[in-house]
Amino acid sequence: MFDYSLAHWLAFLSAAVLLNLSPGPDIAFILGHTMNSGKRAGFSALSGVWSGAALHVLMAALGLSAVLAASAVAFSTVKWIGAVYLVWLGIQALRASGGNGLVKAAGENMRAAKIYRQGILVSLLNPKVAIFFLAFLPQFVVEGAGPAWAQLMLHGGLIIVVAAFIEPPLVLIGGHLADALRNNQGIGLWLDRGLGALFVALGIRLALSSR
Repeated sequence: MFDYSLAHWLAFLSAAVLLNLSPGPDIAFILGHTMNSGKRAGFSALSGVWSGAALHVLMAALGLSAVLAASAVAFSTVKWIGAVYLVWLGIQALRASGGNGLVKAAGENMRAAKIYRQGILVSLLNPKVAIFFLAFLPQFVVEGAGPAWAQLMLHGGLIIVVAAFIEPPLVLIGGHLADALRNNQGIGLWLDRGLGALFVALGIRLALSSR
């Protein structure tokens, strides 16, 4: 069970590191919330994205992602829902006053939970992530090393584990910068505007994407 060669692990871990270092919508979402609201918001966004990725891994292991990859209607439906959701988040941030984006002690827990849910949806509503896992993970399934679904779950989970070593330092760095700017209302306003523009751009990018 899970008997792999050293070459297998080197190839997989190298690919996982490069994957997590590559900039994309998930990293942009995490860093956007970190810069806008501080480390707590960044880690909430990060946890939400990881939870969404874990669900993508589960769907790939169960074969549900194959339906999304094979059906143009299913792909387009999920894509447009995700694009509209990202644009809606962007508009909300663009309309903020500049102080709403900063984490306040009285509403910190609710804010963190809200960002966490957003992170899950941002990850889940990106059909290209589902198709990526469906195309990437099977390459590391080895005959005789256990059930295919178990190998898919193992390798998918390890991608998230690798992310746990790469993404938190980015949140800490961005959080320190956000803390330094916390009391500046003008900068807070521009951070809200920047976050809003980022989400709108990500939504447009997703809407224009194809399989």
